[in-house]
Amino acid sequence: MTTKVASALDRTGVARLGMAMSPNTPPIPPDAPRRVEVLAFPFVQLLDVAGPLQVFSSANERSAEQGGPFLYDAQVIAPETQVGATAGLVFSAATLPPYETPVDTLVIAGGQGVRRAAEDPALVDWLRRRAGRARRVASVCTGAFLLGAAGLLDERRAVTHWEYCLELQRCYPRARVDPDPIFVQDDGVWTSAGVTAGIDLALALVEEDHGRTLALAVARHLVVFLKRPGGQAQFSETLALQSADDRFAPLHAWIAGHLDAPLTLSRLASEAGMSERTFARRYRAATGLTPGRAVERLRVEAARQLLTETGLPYKRIADRCGFGTEETMRRSFLRVQGVGPQAYRARFGA
Repeated sequence: MTTKVASALDRTGVARLGMAMSPNTPPIPPDAPRRVEVLAFPFVQLLDVAGPLQVFSSANERSAEQGGPFLYDAQVIAPETQVGATAGLVFSAATLPPYETPVDTLVIAGGQGVRRAAEDPALVDWLRRRAGRARRVASVCTGAFLLGAAGLLDERRAVTHWEYCLELQRCYPRARVDPDPIFVQDDGVWTSAGVTAGIDLALALVEEDHGRTLALAVARHLVVFLKRPGGQAQFSETLALQSADDRFAPLHAWIAGHLDAPLTLSRLASEAGMSERTFARRYRAATGLTPGRAVERLRVEAARQLLTETGLPYKRIADRCGFGTEETMRRSFLRVQGVGPQAYRARFGA
């Protein structure tokens, strides 16, 4: 983010973030639809916009089917009335409303254009002021970078797409970035993981507003989980460590072919042509993992493939992947994926 924007944030400070420290109740009649604004910008991720919008629209439809009221008045807003999304679709949006007008929920989409948007002082200032009028603020995927630029993640727990969590933490060190949850709520500020997590987040907002029954009805209509099992680690590429350092690429290939063997530190060091101490130090520096944890992730990755692509019994999979026992495999899955092998197969198996 630019020095100019950063200095502006420092001057305004937390005092101007009068938003979610204690959420404001906008002066809207209690029986009126809740106004939801989804902020877009050039090169926005289309699904970050469309996913939450469809959840709120489906909530209106389910309520109407039961003779209930219109629940949400959702609208896409943007600095310009024509927005080009990364998927190639150009769509219309309303202009940014005056920051002082009432709004219930402000949702910030993400996408390739978020960094440029976060470097726009006028947009960041509008967002900061607008957030002060909202009962709650949320971001989808990399929309968290815009919240960070506006100072809204300071001293709050937050999440974004797993690929960008380290960058988010680096850009906004006062945020407490947790890379695993599908979504996080901290004192009125909601953030969510990658792309489709915007649907999970919007369902959680509907549940908070109108209860589990309606949120579940919307989830069933959209054929999604109301609360999906595990965190976003299960969708990330656990073999990304293979590209961390070319020096260890041959070792990773060798490990993949010997997962059922005892992969001790001494054996790995010998294969890498180093002493145990040197290998352990250099490997952790290159990958961020100890050799033991890396082997565990590679074994879990292999087991995931067998769980989803074959009908092999759990014991056979545990043996093939070097876990030894089903219980050891279960514990490794819980540690790496956040769900056990049975739950993983039930969700992703053919």
